[in-house]
Amino acid sequence: MNDQSITKTVPAPAHLLVRLLKLGSFISGPMRDGVCDPAQISSNELRVIMALAGEGALAGHDLVEITGLPPMNVSRAIATLRERGWIEDAVDPDNRRRRPVRLSDDGHEAYRRTQPYFDVVADALLSTLTLRQRQQLASLTDKVNAQLITWIRDHHAEVKLAKPDQSD
Repeated sequence: MNDQSITKTVPAPAHLLVRLLKLGSFISGPMRDGVCDPAQISSNELRVIMALAGEGALAGHDLVEITGLPPMNVSRAIATLRERGWIEDAVDPDNRRRRPVRLSDDGHEAYRRTQPYFDVVADALLSTLTLRQRQQLASLTDKVNAQLITWIRDHHAEVKLAKPDQSD
């Protein structure tokens, strides 16, 4: 295959972005039905818990950037998670005005309890992929996630993010 025929079959970056956005939209349904409903947690609360589990202590504005949720939705999720005892205040020694929260022990346990539901959804959505395809998907999503983290850091320097973790 020559370069010209490859160019015709490879989607432009903007088309790939639209595919990723479509994937992000479509995956919300199975996550809600397969994880949130059985775990009795809203999708916004799950997003906040996942961000805190992956990044550690974060302030509300950090969570807004990471989750893509509107500030009011993040605020409500934080309030509900605080009422459940799943998050607690944390201290940022570098910035006393910053008000981060982190998962409490109960929050870590609640997140751990969602894992079997993740397994069910993952199996339903990804079980038809070969091992090689799963490896390729992992590698590609790691690369895109790294670029997303770079974007957030470049455009929102105040957001505290951990180094990209490619172990999941």
